[in-house]
Amino acid sequence: MDDKFAAKFVSHKISRTRWRPVSASSLQQPDVFATGSWDNEENKVCVWATSDFGAISLEEEYQGDPKQLCDIRHIGDVMDMQFLDQERIVTASSTGTVTIFRHHENNQTLSVNQKWEQAHYHVGSNMRAPCTGIVCSSPEIVSVGEDGRINCFRAESRDVVRTIDDADSSTMHGVTFLRTTEILTVNSVGQLKLWDLRKQGNDPTQIFSVTGERVPLHCVDRHPNQQHVVATGGQDGMLCIWDVRHGKMPMSLLNAHKAEMWEVHFHPSNPDHLFTCSEDGSLWHWDASADTEKPTFLIGGRSTFNISRSSIAHTNANQSLACVWLSTDPTKGHLEITNLLPSSTLSVNSLDVLGQNLVCGTDAEAIYVTRRLFS
Repeated sequence: MDDKFAAKFVSHKISRTRWRPVSASSLQQPDVFATGSWDNEENKVCVWATSDFGAISLEEEYQGDPKQLCDIRHIGDVMDMQFLDQERIVTASSTGTVTIFRHHENNQTLSVNQKWEQAHYHVGSNMRAPCTGIVCSSPEIVSVGEDGRINCFRAESRDVVRTIDDADSSTMHGVTFLRTTEILTVNSVGQLKLWDLRKQGNDPTQIFSVTGERVPLHCVDRHPNQQHVVATGGQDGMLCIWDVRHGKMPMSLLNAHKAEMWEVHFHPSNPDHLFTCSEDGSLWHWDASADTEKPTFLIGGRSTFNISRSSIAHTNANQSLACVWLSTDPTKGHLEITNLLPSSTLSVNSLDVLGQNLVCGTDAEAIYVTRRLFS
Protein backbone atom coordinates (compact mmCIF):
# COMPACT_ATOMS: atom_id res chain seq x y z
CA MET A 1 0.00 0.00 0.00
CA ASP A 2 1.13 3.54 -0.74
CA ASP A 3 2.77 4.90 2.41
CA LYS A 4 0.80 8.13 2.21
CA PHE A 5 -2.41 6.28 3.10
CA ALA A 6 -3.62 5.78 6.65
CA ALA A 7 -5.67 2.59 7.10
CA LYS A 8 -8.47 2.31 9.62
CA PHE A 9 -9.98 -1.11 10.24
CA VAL A 10 -13.63 -1.04 11.24
CA SER A 11 -16.01 -3.86 12.12
CA HIS A 12 -18.21 -3.57 9.04
CA LYS A 13 -18.00 -3.65 5.26
CA ILE A 14 -17.95 -0.13 3.82
CA SER A 15 -20.25 0.56 0.88
CA ARG A 16 -19.87 4.35 0.59
CA THR A 17 -17.37 7.05 1.58
CA ARG A 18 -17.98 10.79 1.08
CA TRP A 19 -16.09 13.94 2.08
CA ARG A 20 -18.05 16.67 3.77
CA PRO A 21 -17.97 19.64 1.39
CA VAL A 22 -15.94 22.72 2.26
CA SER A 23 -17.12 26.18 1.25
CA ALA A 24 -15.68 27.36 -2.04
CA SER A 25 -14.38 30.56 -0.45
CA SER A 26 -12.40 28.82 2.30
CA LEU A 27 -8.89 27.52 1.81
CA GLN A 28 -9.55 24.87 4.41
CA GLN A 29 -8.87 21.26 3.54
CA PRO A 30 -11.73 18.81 4.10
CA ASP A 31 -11.32 17.12 7.47
CA VAL A 32 -14.60 15.26 7.94
CA PHE A 33 -16.04 12.38 5.93
CA ALA A 34 -18.96 9.99 6.24
CA THR A 35 -19.19 6.25 5.60
CA GLY A 36 -22.07 3.86 5.07
CA SER A 37 -21.99 0.11 5.54
CA TRP A 38 -23.61 -2.90 3.88
CA ASP A 39 -24.04 -6.66 4.34
CA ASN A 40 -23.87 -6.42 8.13
CA GLU A 41 -26.37 -7.54 10.76
CA GLU A 42 -26.84 -3.89 11.62
CA ASN A 43 -25.70 -1.25 9.17
CA LYS A 44 -24.51 2.21 10.14
CA VAL A 45 -23.80 5.69 8.90
CA CYS A 46 -20.64 7.03 10.59
CA VAL A 47 -18.97 10.44 10.60
CA TRP A 48 -15.18 10.60 10.93
CA ALA A 49 -12.53 13.25 11.47
CA THR A 50 -9.16 12.93 9.75
CA SER A 51 -7.41 15.10 12.30
CA ASP A 52 -8.02 17.43 15.24
CA PHE A 53 -10.16 19.76 13.19
CA GLY A 54 -7.87 22.05 11.28
CA ALA A 55 -4.82 21.31 13.41
CA ILE A 56 -2.93 20.14 10.36
CA SER A 57 -1.51 22.50 7.78
CA LEU A 58 -0.97 21.61 4.13
CA GLU A 59 2.77 21.31 4.69
CA GLU A 60 2.54 18.95 7.64
CA GLU A 61 2.43 15.29 6.93
CA TYR A 62 -0.79 13.64 7.91
CA GLN A 63 -0.31 10.70 10.19
CA GLY A 64 -2.70 8.83 12.40
CA ASP A 65 -5.97 7.04 11.99
CA PRO A 66 -9.27 8.71 11.24
CA LYS A 67 -11.28 9.12 14.43
CA GLN A 68 -14.98 8.24 14.57
CA LEU A 69 -17.06 11.17 15.78
CA CYS A 70 -20.50 9.53 15.83
CA ASP A 71 -22.69 6.90 14.20
CA ILE A 72 -26.35 6.01 13.77
CA ARG A 73 -28.15 2.85 12.78
CA HIS A 74 -29.18 2.58 9.13
CA ILE A 75 -32.03 0.24 8.22
CA GLY A 76 -30.91 -1.79 5.20
CA ASP A 77 -27.67 -1.59 3.24
CA VAL A 78 -26.38 1.88 2.41
CA MET A 79 -26.59 1.70 -1.39
CA ASP A 80 -25.53 5.30 -1.99
CA MET A 81 -24.77 8.42 0.01
CA GLN A 82 -24.27 12.13 -0.63
CA PHE A 83 -23.79 15.22 1.51
CA LEU A 84 -26.68 17.62 0.89
CA ASP A 85 -24.77 20.40 2.68
CA GLN A 86 -22.28 20.63 5.53
CA GLU A 87 -24.78 19.33 8.09
CA ARG A 88 -27.00 16.88 6.22
CA ILE A 89 -26.26 13.49 4.65
CA VAL A 90 -28.69 11.71 2.32
CA THR A 91 -28.69 7.91 2.02
CA ALA A 92 -30.25 5.41 -0.34
CA SER A 93 -31.30 2.13 1.30
CA SER A 94 -31.76 -1.41 0.03
CA THR A 95 -35.21 -1.15 1.68
CA GLY A 96 -36.22 1.50 -0.87
CA THR A 97 -36.13 4.35 1.66
CA VAL A 98 -34.38 7.70 1.17
CA THR A 99 -33.23 9.30 4.46
CA ILE A 100 -31.70 12.64 5.42
CA PHE A 101 -29.49 12.50 8.52
CA ARG A 102 -28.34 15.61 10.35
CA HIS A 103 -24.88 15.79 11.88
CA HIS A 104 -24.93 17.88 15.08
CA GLU A 105 -21.38 19.09 15.47
CA ASN A 106 -21.96 20.71 18.86
CA ASN A 107 -22.46 17.34 20.58
CA GLN A 108 -21.25 14.97 17.82
CA THR A 109 -24.47 13.07 17.22
CA LEU A 110 -26.45 12.02 14.16
CA SER A 111 -30.24 12.13 13.96
CA VAL A 112 -32.86 11.36 11.31
CA ASN A 113 -33.92 14.67 9.81
CA GLN A 114 -36.38 13.34 7.25
CA LYS A 115 -37.18 10.14 5.41
CA TRP A 116 -39.25 8.99 2.48
CA GLU A 117 -40.25 5.38 3.25
CA GLN A 118 -40.55 2.96 0.35
CA ALA A 119 -39.74 5.60 -2.21
CA HIS A 120 -38.90 2.60 -4.42
CA TYR A 121 -41.14 -0.46 -4.68
CA HIS A 122 -42.25 -3.06 -7.19
CA VAL A 123 -45.68 -2.26 -8.57
CA GLY A 124 -48.19 -5.08 -8.15
CA SER A 125 -46.43 -6.95 -5.39
CA ASN A 126 -45.89 -3.68 -3.49
CA MET A 127 -42.59 -5.20 -2.35
CA ARG A 128 -39.79 -2.81 -1.49
CA ALA A 129 -37.22 -2.25 -4.22
CA PRO A 130 -33.67 -1.14 -3.38
CA CYS A 131 -32.91 2.53 -3.94
CA THR A 132 -29.64 2.18 -5.84
CA GLY A 133 -28.51 5.75 -6.42
CA ILE A 134 -29.02 9.34 -5.29
CA VAL A 135 -27.68 12.73 -6.29
CA CYS A 136 -28.13 16.04 -4.45
CA SER A 137 -28.02 19.68 -5.41
CA SER A 138 -29.46 21.35 -2.34
CA PRO A 139 -32.36 21.45 -1.82
CA GLU A 140 -33.06 19.05 -4.70
CA ILE A 141 -32.55 15.28 -4.31
CA VAL A 142 -33.04 12.71 -7.07
CA SER A 143 -33.18 8.95 -6.46
CA VAL A 144 -33.21 5.94 -8.79
CA GLY A 145 -33.87 2.30 -8.03
CA GLU A 146 -34.17 -1.32 -8.96
CA ASP A 147 -37.82 -0.60 -9.80
CA GLY A 148 -36.81 1.61 -12.75
CA ARG A 149 -38.34 4.63 -11.03
CA ILE A 150 -36.95 8.17 -10.74
CA ASN A 151 -38.03 10.25 -7.72
CA CYS A 152 -37.45 13.97 -7.23
CA PHE A 153 -37.53 15.32 -3.67
CA ARG A 154 -36.98 18.68 -2.02
CA ALA A 155 -35.23 18.60 1.33
CA GLU A 156 -37.85 20.63 3.20
CA SER A 157 -40.89 18.91 1.65
CA ARG A 158 -42.43 15.71 2.99
CA ASP A 159 -44.07 15.00 -0.36
CA VAL A 160 -42.30 13.56 -3.37
CA VAL A 161 -42.05 16.47 -5.81
CA ARG A 162 -42.18 14.27 -8.90
CA THR A 163 -42.03 10.60 -9.81
CA ILE A 164 -41.28 9.12 -13.22
CA ASP A 165 -42.79 5.69 -12.66
CA ASP A 166 -41.73 3.72 -15.71
CA ALA A 167 -38.49 5.54 -16.41
CA ASP A 168 -36.68 2.28 -17.09
CA SER A 169 -37.71 -1.32 -17.61
CA SER A 170 -34.41 -2.44 -16.08
CA THR A 171 -32.53 -1.65 -12.87
CA MET A 172 -31.03 1.82 -12.69
CA HIS A 173 -27.65 1.77 -10.93
CA GLY A 174 -26.52 5.38 -10.81
CA VAL A 175 -27.56 8.98 -11.33
CA THR A 176 -25.86 12.36 -11.60
CA PHE A 177 -26.85 15.90 -12.54
CA LEU A 178 -25.81 17.04 -16.01
CA ARG A 179 -27.23 20.53 -15.47
CA THR A 180 -29.66 22.01 -12.96
CA THR A 181 -32.70 20.47 -14.64
CA GLU A 182 -31.11 17.52 -16.41
CA ILE A 183 -29.92 14.19 -15.03
CA LEU A 184 -28.01 11.21 -16.40
CA THR A 185 -28.78 7.63 -15.37
CA VAL A 186 -27.05 4.31 -16.05
CA ASN A 187 -28.77 0.93 -16.07
CA SER A 188 -28.31 -2.83 -16.07
CA VAL A 189 -28.52 -3.18 -19.85
CA GLY A 190 -25.61 -0.86 -20.62
CA GLN A 191 -27.54 2.32 -21.36
CA LEU A 192 -26.70 5.91 -20.41
CA LYS A 193 -29.89 8.02 -20.47
CA LEU A 194 -30.36 11.78 -20.39
CA TRP A 195 -33.52 13.20 -18.75
CA ASP A 196 -34.91 16.73 -18.78
CA LEU A 197 -36.86 17.11 -15.54
CA ARG A 198 -38.75 20.12 -16.94
CA LYS A 199 -40.49 17.89 -19.47
CA GLN A 200 -43.62 15.92 -18.67
CA GLY A 201 -43.85 12.25 -19.60
CA ASN A 202 -41.72 9.21 -18.86
CA ASP A 203 -39.26 9.29 -21.75
CA PRO A 204 -35.59 10.25 -21.71
CA THR A 205 -34.31 13.00 -24.01
CA GLN A 206 -31.52 10.76 -25.30
CA ILE A 207 -30.30 7.18 -24.93
CA PHE A 208 -26.63 6.26 -25.38
CA SER A 209 -25.15 2.77 -25.42
CA VAL A 210 -22.25 0.66 -26.60
CA THR A 211 -23.46 -0.91 -29.83
CA GLY A 212 -24.45 -4.54 -29.56
CA GLU A 213 -23.51 -4.81 -25.90
CA ARG A 214 -25.77 -4.96 -22.88
CA VAL A 215 -23.09 -5.01 -20.19
CA PRO A 216 -24.53 -3.41 -17.01
CA LEU A 217 -23.27 0.06 -16.16
CA HIS A 218 -22.79 0.70 -12.42
CA CYS A 219 -21.50 4.26 -12.10
CA VAL A 220 -21.51 7.64 -13.80
CA ASP A 221 -19.80 10.99 -13.26
CA ARG A 222 -19.79 14.26 -15.17
CA HIS A 223 -16.74 16.41 -15.89
CA PRO A 224 -16.92 19.37 -13.48
CA ASN A 225 -16.06 22.04 -16.08
CA GLN A 226 -17.12 20.52 -19.39
CA GLN A 227 -20.53 19.12 -18.66
CA HIS A 228 -20.91 17.29 -21.96
CA VAL A 229 -18.05 14.96 -20.97
CA VAL A 230 -19.25 11.96 -18.98
CA ALA A 231 -17.46 8.89 -17.59
CA THR A 232 -19.14 5.56 -16.83
CA GLY A 233 -17.99 2.19 -15.53
CA GLY A 234 -19.64 -1.19 -15.45
CA GLN A 235 -19.62 -4.91 -14.94
CA ASP A 236 -16.76 -5.55 -17.38
CA GLY A 237 -14.46 -3.07 -15.57
CA MET A 238 -14.27 -0.91 -18.71
CA LEU A 239 -14.00 2.89 -18.50
CA CYS A 240 -16.20 4.66 -21.06
CA ILE A 241 -15.85 8.35 -21.92
CA TRP A 242 -18.90 9.92 -23.61
CA ASP A 243 -19.59 13.26 -25.26
CA VAL A 244 -23.34 13.70 -24.82
CA ARG A 245 -23.40 16.34 -27.58
CA HIS A 246 -22.32 13.85 -30.25
CA GLY A 247 -23.70 10.51 -31.34
CA LYS A 248 -25.02 7.66 -29.24
CA MET A 249 -21.71 5.86 -28.65
CA PRO A 250 -18.84 6.41 -26.23
CA MET A 251 -15.91 8.44 -27.57
CA SER A 252 -13.49 5.95 -26.06
CA LEU A 253 -13.62 2.58 -24.35
CA LEU A 254 -10.65 1.72 -22.17
CA ASN A 255 -9.94 -1.72 -20.77
CA ALA A 256 -9.44 -1.14 -17.09
CA HIS A 257 -10.30 -3.30 -14.08
CA LYS A 258 -10.51 -7.09 -14.07
CA ALA A 259 -13.96 -7.03 -12.45
CA GLU A 260 -16.86 -4.62 -11.86
CA MET A 261 -16.06 -0.93 -11.65
CA TRP A 262 -18.12 0.39 -8.74
CA GLU A 263 -17.37 4.12 -8.82
CA VAL A 264 -15.79 6.68 -11.12
CA HIS A 265 -14.97 10.26 -10.09
CA PHE A 266 -13.38 13.14 -11.95
CA HIS A 267 -11.29 15.19 -9.56
CA PRO A 268 -13.62 18.15 -8.86
CA SER A 269 -10.98 20.88 -9.21
CA ASN A 270 -8.33 19.06 -11.25
CA PRO A 271 -10.37 17.04 -13.75
CA ASP A 272 -7.42 15.88 -15.85
CA HIS A 273 -7.24 13.35 -13.02
CA LEU A 274 -9.87 10.63 -12.68
CA PHE A 275 -10.28 7.89 -10.06
CA THR A 276 -11.97 4.48 -10.24
CA CYS A 277 -12.42 1.56 -7.84
CA SER A 278 -13.33 -2.05 -8.43
CA GLU A 279 -14.48 -5.41 -7.18
CA ASP A 280 -10.98 -6.64 -8.08
CA GLY A 281 -9.56 -4.75 -5.07
CA SER A 282 -7.90 -1.95 -7.03
CA LEU A 283 -8.14 1.83 -6.73
CA TRP A 284 -6.87 3.52 -9.87
CA HIS A 285 -5.64 7.05 -10.45
CA TRP A 286 -5.90 7.97 -14.16
CA ASP A 287 -3.65 10.93 -14.97
CA ALA A 288 -4.27 12.54 -18.37
CA SER A 289 -2.22 15.63 -17.52
CA ALA A 290 1.07 13.83 -18.16
CA ASP A 291 3.73 15.49 -20.27
CA THR A 292 3.49 13.78 -23.64
CA GLU A 293 7.26 14.07 -24.07
CA LYS A 294 8.00 12.08 -20.94
CA PRO A 295 10.03 8.96 -21.81
CA THR A 296 8.07 5.81 -21.11
CA PHE A 297 10.92 4.32 -19.07
CA LEU A 298 10.37 7.04 -16.44
CA ILE A 299 6.87 5.84 -15.77
CA GLY A 300 7.23 3.31 -12.97
CA GLY A 301 4.60 1.21 -11.24
CA ARG A 302 2.03 1.89 -13.92
CA SER A 303 -0.63 -0.48 -15.13
CA THR A 304 -0.74 -1.24 -18.82
CA PHE A 305 -4.01 -1.42 -20.67
CA ASN A 306 -5.36 -1.79 -24.16
CA ILE A 307 -7.68 0.47 -26.03
CA SER A 308 -10.71 -1.28 -27.49
CA ARG A 309 -12.16 1.60 -29.40
CA SER A 310 -11.34 5.26 -29.64
CA SER A 311 -12.99 7.68 -31.99
CA ILE A 312 -11.42 10.99 -31.15
CA ALA A 313 -13.72 14.01 -31.22
CA HIS A 314 -13.60 16.16 -34.35
CA THR A 315 -11.31 19.06 -33.61
CA ASN A 316 -11.76 22.55 -34.90
CA ALA A 317 -9.68 25.71 -34.75
CA ASN A 318 -11.61 27.03 -31.77
CA GLN A 319 -11.16 23.95 -29.68
CA SER A 320 -8.21 25.23 -27.68
CA LEU A 321 -10.15 24.30 -24.54
CA ALA A 322 -10.85 20.80 -25.81
CA CYS A 323 -11.26 18.32 -23.01
CA VAL A 324 -8.20 16.14 -22.53
CA TRP A 325 -10.47 13.09 -22.02
CA LEU A 326 -11.87 13.49 -25.54
CA SER A 327 -8.51 14.10 -27.23
CA THR A 328 -6.21 11.80 -25.31
CA ASP A 329 -4.99 8.87 -27.34
CA PRO A 330 -4.09 6.29 -24.70
CA THR A 331 -2.10 4.24 -27.22
CA LYS A 332 0.52 7.01 -27.30
CA GLY A 333 1.19 6.94 -23.57
CA HIS A 334 -0.60 10.20 -22.77
CA LEU A 335 -2.40 8.51 -19.92
CA GLU A 336 -0.71 7.25 -16.77
CA ILE A 337 -2.49 4.83 -14.47
CA THR A 338 -1.40 4.05 -10.92
CA ASN A 339 -2.99 1.49 -8.63
CA LEU A 340 -3.06 3.27 -5.26
CA LEU A 341 -3.87 0.08 -3.30
CA PRO A 342 -1.75 -2.61 -4.94
CA SER A 343 -1.99 -5.05 -2.03
CA SER A 344 -5.78 -4.98 -1.76
CA THR A 345 -7.70 -8.12 -2.75
CA LEU A 346 -11.29 -7.61 -1.57
CA SER A 347 -13.59 -5.16 -3.33
CA VAL A 348 -13.00 -1.42 -3.09
CA ASN A 349 -16.63 -0.29 -3.12
CA SER A 350 -16.39 3.46 -2.96
CA LEU A 351 -14.07 6.43 -3.18
CA ASP A 352 -14.32 10.19 -2.90
CA VAL A 353 -11.77 12.85 -3.75
CA LEU A 354 -11.56 16.53 -2.78
CA GLY A 355 -8.48 18.73 -3.01
CA GLN A 356 -5.44 16.73 -1.87
CA ASN A 357 -7.70 14.27 -0.06
CA LEU A 358 -8.95 10.83 -1.01
CA VAL A 359 -10.95 8.34 1.05
CA CYS A 360 -12.07 4.85 0.03
CA GLY A 361 -13.88 1.96 1.70
CA THR A 362 -13.63 -1.80 1.19
CA ASP A 363 -15.20 -5.19 1.83
CA ALA A 364 -12.11 -5.91 3.93
CA GLU A 365 -13.75 -3.66 6.56
CA ALA A 366 -11.14 -0.97 6.02
CA ILE A 367 -11.12 2.74 5.28
CA TYR A 368 -8.07 4.25 3.57
CA VAL A 369 -7.38 7.99 3.72
CA THR A 370 -4.70 10.18 2.22
CA ARG A 371 -4.32 13.94 2.53
CA ARG A 372 -1.30 14.08 0.20
CA LEU A 373 -2.83 12.80 -2.99
CA PHE A 374 -0.61 14.62 -5.47
CA SER A 375 2.55 14.87 -3.39
